[in-house]
Amino acid sequence: MIKPGEEWGTPTDARPDITLRGSDAELAVLGHDDGPAPLVRWTPVDSEFARSVGVHPDHSATRPDAGGIELPVDTFTIASGHAPGSPRSGVNVAILGVGPAKLRPYHRSQPVTVVVDGRTLFDGRATTVVIANGQYLDGCDLVPRGHPGDGRLEVQVYSLRAGERGAMRRRLPSGTHLPHPRITAGSGRGIEIRTGDRAWPLVIDGAPVPATERLDAQVRPGAIRLLI
Repeated sequence: MIKPGEEWGTPTDARPDITLRGSDAELAVLGHDDGPAPLVRWTPVDSEFARSVGVHPDHSATRPDAGGIELPVDTFTIASGHAPGSPRSGVNVAILGVGPAKLRPYHRSQPVTVVVDGRTLFDGRATTVVIANGQYLDGCDLVPRGHPGDGRLEVQVYSLRAGERGAMRRRLPSGTHLPHPRITAGSGRGIEIRTGDRAWPLVIDGAPVPATERLDAQVRPGAIRLLI
């Protein structure tokens, strides 16, 4: 876990434990276990997360097997009310509700409570909750303060009025949609979300999973070591 003022990443001559060509979801699975963090040489495919860590598909594919910069990367797990069994893994962004880039005037706000590290961040009506480890989604700078190595998850709750949503979408690419009086932002290690008796759609790293009315997310600091 990187601390303020520290350099992120260290030079290494090591060989990767795993060589992966795959998506954000496939990368996230490698950081799910409780054992030592694997050293991974990753060639991203259809990735939103790669931009946050400076991994370009063409460059990573041509790097030698050994050596480079070892970058400790966080992942997160999500346990939800309609996904029994082991928690699902993520590395970039989870969206509960309507994605910010898809938010339109006709989308209705619904009751939701968001608790971060045991303290209530939001309790009211909203359309969207963003849980982010990375920074970018749908080509937009969705979470300008996102850092996938700081041991924390960023949270955004969207309770915008219908007439405010178009302007918000236009500002998403540059990250200037924040700050906003009706986008509540926070960060922490553990996030609990409750939506009452109505299940909200859930997408983790671009993959839809069963809708849910309750969700618990936990960061996994330094769960993967990327070799870049």
